[in-house]
Amino acid sequence: MTHRISARGISLDFIPRGGVLDALSVTDAGQVIAPLHRAPWAEEEVAPDAPPHQRWLAGDFLAAPMGASERGLHGLPANGDWQVVPSAPGLVRAVLSGEVLGATVVKELSVADGHPFVYQRHLFIGGQGALPVANHAMVAVPNGAKLSFSRKRWWETLAEPLETTRGRSRLAYPRRAEDAAEFPAAEGGSVNLHRYPWGAAHEDFVAGIEDPASPLGWTAVVRPQEGDLYLSLRNPALLPMTMLWHSNGGRDYPPWAGRHRGCLGVEEGAALPMLGLSSRETPDPLTAAGQPGLVRLDPEGTVEVRHIIGCIAWPEGQSVAGVMLDGDTLTVTGDWGAERKVPVRGSWLGLARARPQSAGKAAPDWDL
Repeated sequence: MTHRISARGISLDFIPRGGVLDALSVTDAGQVIAPLHRAPWAEEEVAPDAPPHQRWLAGDFLAAPMGASERGLHGLPANGDWQVVPSAPGLVRAVLSGEVLGATVVKELSVADGHPFVYQRHLFIGGQGALPVANHAMVAVPNGAKLSFSRKRWWETLAEPLETTRGRSRLAYPRRAEDAAEFPAAEGGSVNLHRYPWGAAHEDFVAGIEDPASPLGWTAVVRPQEGDLYLSLRNPALLPMTMLWHSNGGRDYPPWAGRHRGCLGVEEGAALPMLGLSSRETPDPLTAAGQPGLVRLDPEGTVEVRHIIGCIAWPEGQSVAGVMLDGDTLTVTGDWGAERKVPVRGSWLGLARARPQSAGKAAPDWDL
């Protein structure tokens, strides 16, 4: 059963199967913006041994762990069921059926009147150990896009290409580069990660590592033909990685069959194993800089993962040059002077809070 939540100017659906945030719609400056991607196939086209979430691949979901797991690619949160519990208006709360490393996982999605954003958090209650975690949003970019980011230390691909024999990957693997505009290509030369698509029919994955001095972690995806932009906001001290999944006709086998195009995953998290070179180094460069490469659970407490996604009208089509938070106002500026100021829950990401992720034994601010 789909659960709809809405506020003035924004609505979304929550689908308990796979915990999917779907059908996000924002009305802004006279435009109706629906930025999220949905795969083009029917469920029966997906092979029985494929990860279950491929049957309903859409929107945004939690990957915990990010990557391979015994419960299917991206773990039980992406492939299992969530039980919705009574919630206030403008809020949906759900509990995962099953545990992740012994932790109970709670999902909260909320919206507010006049805010073009979804405020989402995941609570890991108890549990033991550490795991790579990311939110797995997919943006529909059928007509291309311009990508901008908060300051990154470097960009890095996986240990191996996503596709070689049954498709194509454009980037070099494993490689690192400081300049996103000149990332090494598989066959020589370079690729500009600021422009989608990276290739005519390719499947790729690359991650950017945040500068520890960044006050706000952000990703902006401008869709010039649609006249809008998608925004992703996070606390970079807790989620230091922006992972980009470029899926644009690079897989030739079912159900992809060369038709999964115009999809850009903007996956924000802490997922060191997704780095093909850095994950092999001791100490790894994230840990050496005091950045978390994993989310570490607390057997006697609660760990939160918070994230904001949304979209606004952006008819100028300019690349985003900066995103600044001042109180409850977010200012987005373009590289040729465009500017938008939009309301946001300024304290919600906890940017001023201390680095540790665990809430320890303090009373949590949720109620089941």
